[in-house]
Amino acid sequence: MIRFAIRIFLAFFAIGILFLASCSEKGQPVVHLQGQTMGTTYNVKYLVDEAPVEGLQAEIDARLVEVNKMMSTYDPTSELSRFNQYRYTDNFEVSPDTLFVINEALRLANLSGGVLDVTVGPLVNVWGFGPTKRPEKVPSQGEIDEIRDYVGYQKLSTTPTGLKKSHPMLYVDLSTIAKGFGVDEVAEILEKRGIENYLVEIGGEMRVKGERGDGSEWLIAIEKPVTTERAVQKVVSIGENAVATSGDYRNYYEEDGVRYSHLIDPTTGKPISHNLVSVTVVHPSSMTSDGLATAFNVMGWEEAIAVAEQEQLAVFLIRRTEDGFEEYASPEFDKLVTVHN
Repeated sequence: MIRFAIRIFLAFFAIGILFLASCSEKGQPVVHLQGQTMGTTYNVKYLVDEAPVEGLQAEIDARLVEVNKMMSTYDPTSELSRFNQYRYTDNFEVSPDTLFVINEALRLANLSGGVLDVTVGPLVNVWGFGPTKRPEKVPSQGEIDEIRDYVGYQKLSTTPTGLKKSHPMLYVDLSTIAKGFGVDEVAEILEKRGIENYLVEIGGEMRVKGERGDGSEWLIAIEKPVTTERAVQKVVSIGENAVATSGDYRNYYEEDGVRYSHLIDPTTGKPISHNLVSVTVVHPSSMTSDGLATAFNVMGWEEAIAVAEQEQLAVFLIRRTEDGFEEYASPEFDKLVTVHN
């Protein structure tokens, strides 16, 4: 019998981070825009009267619809879905935006030693964490090996105008990076309109700049990695940056006393089994922090620390120990982030 963890989502409190964005009575009012996108919600906050904002939400919605039409795997007519359905190995032309996101995904794949792999979707599905939901039984090694034959970021390449696959069955899923790209695109819209104090969030991926209505910095809570409650591990401010958190403490199932995480290690074809339970990454780009948070979570404690320090990345880790939780903050995290508790 397979038992799934309970999944609960509160307003503005996705896995890992919560924004604390109220303002004082004496402060400048803050506009709050909300909507639906990418199978989740978005939230935008900015100061009133900072810039002309007529038609702002319509512009945001239109741009996010465009991103979905390019990169969604749930829309069979999207650009990415059509590439996935394409059973040839010659060049498949895509938009500059899709090419940009794929190139960043491939860069992060190389940086992470291949653990961030946007072609891992078929393995995610066979383990029961994709659209097909849970399996009736844990997949056999033979089933895993058969799928791994057409999984691997090395089988995906870019050209000046498009994408190529070396195996016709290759399938690309940008869910680890596309929401972050959406956040960056919304932030760019705000910047072009002269808005300098804002918070943008899509499905838990967040980017901030400037201050809240009361003149203080935007505050973000990093969630404690427990399944029994919504609790805060740390409250931080991140300056003019993006932040993303990846954790495996809510999305998993158990069978015969074994816990199976939704995070699949593409180097083994199996769910991760180490004790690193939460990773937070702060970076100027939400797209990059989105991808890196997943990559570090798959890596595990020691390798994540080594790569964070080597690449001078702002990373905060939490691992489970016999005595509770242990934290690690990279030197770059300490430099960029202010802890408020």
